[in-house]
Amino acid sequence: MSLKARINDDMKAAMRGGEKLRLGTIRMLMAAIKQREVDDRREMADADVLQIVEKLIKQRREAATQFASASRSDLEAKETEEAAILAAYLPAALSDAEVRALVEEAVASTGAAGVRDMGKVMNALRPKLQGRADMSQVSGLVKARLGG
Repeated sequence: MSLKARINDDMKAAMRGGEKLRLGTIRMLMAAIKQREVDDRREMADADVLQIVEKLIKQRREAATQFASASRSDLEAKETEEAAILAAYLPAALSDAEVRALVEEAVASTGAAGVRDMGKVMNALRPKLQGRADMSQVSGLVKARLGG
């Protein structure tokens, strides 16, 4: 079953169960997927859907921190819950040790020598880590490994 079909089934289940927050969040996700399909004029593959989910999660986390700094705990809680609902569609996260091992492997396979080669390493890592690790943290690890 594709990720998009699973999201659609979850939306139907949320409708039947009367879960308003879950339903609203899944509808928002489906709208983002449909918008991207219309913009690109093609059907979204699972990898594309994962990118959309990651983007929405990042937006929710950023909004939650903004609400926290504005002392709006009610809105912060809502954004955090939405991020948790969306996170259910991501594959299982890798441990720090696994990420570090993949970084070492990518540095060795690309022959990266310094920070200038960071782009090569990140391009090699992106397909392996997409949706399974926070890419900003991976970027920091790569930079540290290359002596940046």
